[in-house]
Amino acid sequence: MSTNVVVYGLSTEGYSIASQMAIKGATVYIIDESTPSAILLKSEIAKTYPNVSSLKEDEPLLAMEPIDTAISKAQYLFFTPRIRKTGQDVKTEIHSKFKDAVTSLKKNSSVVFTLPVGFGGNNENISLLEHLTGLEVGKQISYFYYPLDNLNPPPKVVGSFNGKDDPVLSDLLTVDKKNKKFVAISSSEHFHAIDVLSRFSSLCSILEVCKFAQDDITKNDLSSDSIHEVFLDNMTGGLLDLKSLGSSFEGTNTLMYLINGSVKGIDGYIKRLIDEIRSTLKKNDLKASRTKIALSWTLDQHTMRGDKIEMLQNLTSKLRDYIGDVEAYEDPNFDLFHSDKTTIVVACSKSDYENLKKTEKNSDLIIVKANPLCETIQ
Repeated sequence: MSTNVVVYGLSTEGYSIASQMAIKGATVYIIDESTPSAILLKSEIAKTYPNVSSLKEDEPLLAMEPIDTAISKAQYLFFTPRIRKTGQDVKTEIHSKFKDAVTSLKKNSSVVFTLPVGFGGNNENISLLEHLTGLEVGKQISYFYYPLDNLNPPPKVVGSFNGKDDPVLSDLLTVDKKNKKFVAISSSEHFHAIDVLSRFSSLCSILEVCKFAQDDITKNDLSSDSIHEVFLDNMTGGLLDLKSLGSSFEGTNTLMYLINGSVKGIDGYIKRLIDEIRSTLKKNDLKASRTKIALSWTLDQHTMRGDKIEMLQNLTSKLRDYIGDVEAYEDPNFDLFHSDKTTIVVACSKSDYENLKKTEKNSDLIIVKANPLCETIQ
């Protein structure tokens, strides 16, 4: 008898894990929050459509059933919604969607929470789950923490209430024949915190050191290293995780210095990128009214985290304070060459930059690489 799984949220991460489980033989329903029905994801559909975009573009006929019915039959509910609010509203949006996802759950089911939380964040979720279902976690209902990120490999550990193993869940999550290790919820929060802080501490060390590379020789030497592989796209992924970690603390401690330092490091980088763009105008005697800024950043619109989308909006808004004509392009094949203005293209990811180099037809184009050195190519 196959395992009944519901994945709440037609996100990149949700669809990926739903496809994996459907191919393994589980009965998987996936819920697109914008529709009133749960979609049955059969193995052949999962094999035919590698991602959410391809599924949405083709719109195949899929079996559906009411959301409440699907959730009430679920043995495992994976919580993988797309979060698009910012600041203080993030927590409210998550709690609102979590409430919609779990209210119809029945006894002996399990919830797998895949969004990042800070220290103690899962305790809040567990209290909310018990309040909404009237079931006690650890006895009548189970709860697991498994933070997913489409840019990084899946976690090696699963946070479990009381650290109890779940062989069925381990089998559903296993891709490489290495069974998942189950640890206490608090331990899994700590493991995730170490991963996030290690990533941002390393990144911000590069950003801060590169600020001091002023002369062309140093910049040239540094750009031949792996530094030129890092773009704004890499810097922004996981900011939601970092900020959720920061919201765990009141007052100051060494960990907060690391978190705040990383956030400030990225804010400082954005200011430096804008300064570089303004400096490029000055060096080329360009008038702001005769210049267009094109931000080239191909974004995944279906990912759970909205941090990159928010960063693109912020960067667009800040640049418009200096130059009126600023446009963000999320299609790698956008056409730059029908403008009577001088165009400065800001390449925000490695793939966008490589695509620009391939399609560049106009020698007047100025490219600013949104990497730690803010290199300008003319």
